[in-house]
Formats: sequence, C-alpha cells, structure tokens
Amino acid sequence: MKLVFAIVHDEDETEVMRSLNEDGFSVTKLSSTGGFLRAGNSTLVVGVSKEKMDRVIEIIKAKSKSRKKLINSSITPAVNSAIAPGYPIEVTVGGATIFVVDVEKYEKA
Repeated sequence: MKLVFAIVHDEDETEVMRSLNEDGFSVTKLSSTGGFLRAGNSTLVVGVSKEKMDRVIEIIKAKSKSRKKLINSSITPAVNSAIAPGYPIEVTVGGATIFVVDVEKYEKA
C-alpha cells in the first residue's frame, strides 16, 4: 500500500478531489500554506494500492495547473534578497508537488 501526499493550489483542489472521487479514490484534505509565497494550498492525502498509484498521480497532474502571477518582491526574504524591495516580479504558482510513501500497516477502525 502507498500513501500519496499532493500539495495543490487552492484553486485546483476542488477539481482534483472531484476527479479522484469519480475514479473511486477516497481523499482527505488538509489546509496548508506555502512557505515561499505564503499562499493557500491544500494537501491531499490518498491511501492506495501500489497498482492504482499511477492513476492517482495521473489525475492529480492532469487537474493541477501552473499559472503565472505577479507578486511584490518584498513578500518573501528569498525574493527580496535578489531584487529591490517593492518591485513586482512574475512567478509560476500552482501545479502539484507529490510525495509517495510506503505504508507498513493499515487499519480502519
């Protein structure tokens, strides 16, 4: 068994969850905040058999879109150190960050 953690943009979360549910996968949603832009994300957790793991990842990738966004360069120290404070810069946000871990034991009570 595998446990899939997918961090997706809040704008994509509903469509990703709907698509996973339509394919018969149960999903748990955790609200989260990204450290770089301090933007809202959702961390989706899916327990799945090894055989179905690729399908889960395929759905997440298909429904998680990257997009360009203008941000103020002073929003985060990592950006601020490279560019003059207050200057707008374009960054890519969205998409999905996916982690897959092995599950040693699973019980449902």
